[in-house]
Amino acid sequence: MNTLKNYILLFVLLTSASTIAQVQFEAKVSKKTLGVNERIRVDFEMNVDGDNFSIADFAGFQVVAGPNHSISRSWSNGKRSFSKKFTYILQPTSKGNKKIKQATMQYQGETYKSIPINIVVTDAVDVPKDPNDPTNIINDNMFFVAEISNASPYLNEPISITYKLYFSKNIAVRNYDILDTPKYNDFWSNDIPIKGYPLQQGTFRGKPFYYYVFKKIVLYPQKSGNLTIKPYSINVFVDVPTNRRDIFGQRMYKKAEKSLTAGSRKINVKALPDEGKPESFTGAVGNFDFTVDVSRNSLSASESLQAKVQVKGNGNLKLFELPKLNVPNSLEAYDPERDTKVATSLRGMRGSVSDNYTLVPQYQGKYPIPALSFSYFDPKSETYKTINSDEIVIDVIDGPTNNSLANTSVAGTTKQAVNLNPNQFRGFKVNANLVSMQTTDFFESKLFYWLLLAPLLLIPITMIVMKKKRQIDNDVEGSRIRKANRLAKKYLSTAKKNLGDQEAFYVSLEKALHNYLKAKLNIETSDFSKEKIVSLLQDRNVNDAAIDQFISLLKACEFARYTPSSTDAMKQDYDNAVATVSTIDKQF
Repeated sequence: MNTLKNYILLFVLLTSASTIAQVQFEAKVSKKTLGVNERIRVDFEMNVDGDNFSIADFAGFQVVAGPNHSISRSWSNGKRSFSKKFTYILQPTSKGNKKIKQATMQYQGETYKSIPINIVVTDAVDVPKDPNDPTNIINDNMFFVAEISNASPYLNEPISITYKLYFSKNIAVRNYDILDTPKYNDFWSNDIPIKGYPLQQGTFRGKPFYYYVFKKIVLYPQKSGNLTIKPYSINVFVDVPTNRRDIFGQRMYKKAEKSLTAGSRKINVKALPDEGKPESFTGAVGNFDFTVDVSRNSLSASESLQAKVQVKGNGNLKLFELPKLNVPNSLEAYDPERDTKVATSLRGMRGSVSDNYTLVPQYQGKYPIPALSFSYFDPKSETYKTINSDEIVIDVIDGPTNNSLANTSVAGTTKQAVNLNPNQFRGFKVNANLVSMQTTDFFESKLFYWLLLAPLLLIPITMIVMKKKRQIDNDVEGSRIRKANRLAKKYLSTAKKNLGDQEAFYVSLEKALHNYLKAKLNIETSDFSKEKIVSLLQDRNVNDAAIDQFISLLKACEFARYTPSSTDAMKQDYDNAVATVSTIDKQF
């Protein structure tokens, strides 16, 4: 028995030793000596299907690609072979002696380690480019550039920047991501909209290329000196050609991606010259026309006119102030309204900017509007230019004179009176029909929730109303009584309306009393005598005082038809009727 156990134990040990001896896990490198500008391939290979592969790091190297995982199986002469591989592409970060550290993996509960490998990194060497390497293809055939119209502008002179992606015809651009957009510090900027990205043809570095325009922008430098435009970075996804062909002979493509940057650019902004700078210069740079116009030169004191100070042309139209209009004291001037009609293209701003003044004369006379001066700097001729407007005379032909309406103050100065003619401001629109810019969405508003809950609230209300209606419909007797009560109230209200008309009042009052009893007793009481009415009320346990009051009201109605009665008496009889009906109604 002991001998059998020894044989079994020996078999297990031999089997385990055989299994352990068969496991192989090693690291392989493509080269052990390389230049600092070269790359190395590292393969961690095992002949079993191990798990939990790991490596601490690649000190002194940058991982360019990987890990790439591959498995291969094959049969040769009846023998099975297996290979599992983890591959890295490494780029050294500096010269010197480096080491590929050991990696680990686990198989059937055991941990296996590879042997470290020493690597020597030398100075950069001349490496011929691989024409089939996608990175080399992209580097030689794709460029992202920023084209600047003028690298040395004057202060406030426009420059344009166009960002273009050039690529050769053998590369297919599939998509892109924007990694970083530039910040145009010290510039006034205006983006030019781009409708889609149409494919265009052009030349770059003397060779034909396709290109896409990514961005167009116009910049106006706001300070002089050397200004920096930050880089613009994108990540492009492309298909690059390979040397492989499909079964139809067509060239096969490989997917790749590349980060491209339109590098930073320096702009040397020249300051505007101090020599010859006019006093009326307010910062306008470009080529402009200047005019001062009025809507009319002749009018009455009760009317108004419009004066327009306008600058139009090419330049920084939104970045300077217009000259202020000076008018005599007898022309009341209101604050101007700015009107800007400017379009921006790659050449800069073009259009007009104007200030519109409303002027209201107060007295008769001729009032001159002094000439204005507008100065600007022309970057083409590099000189300042000044435009002067003509003097304008306003002739007020009708209205009060200054002397007739002048008031003298305590200090002895003259204060001009204001004409309050209601037609003075007839040029203004008083109904603006303004609409609030802040709109309230209907969704999730109070009205939305009320309308949402209303059907739920109507369900119990509808059930109560229907139940009450069924009760009323089933109560035939009650329905007849309520109908009679409404009719009695109708006659009492008619009697109240007829107060002052003796005959009509008492006729309607008598009808009201009889219809009340008709409703309560369900009989036609107009055919009964007073004694019969007393008997019926007593049978209903109505007290004698209420019965006597009711009978006396019926007698008053009969007597009043033949004897005169005052309005006060009619009012008293009406009040007695209301009180009596109320008393009897409580006792039924």
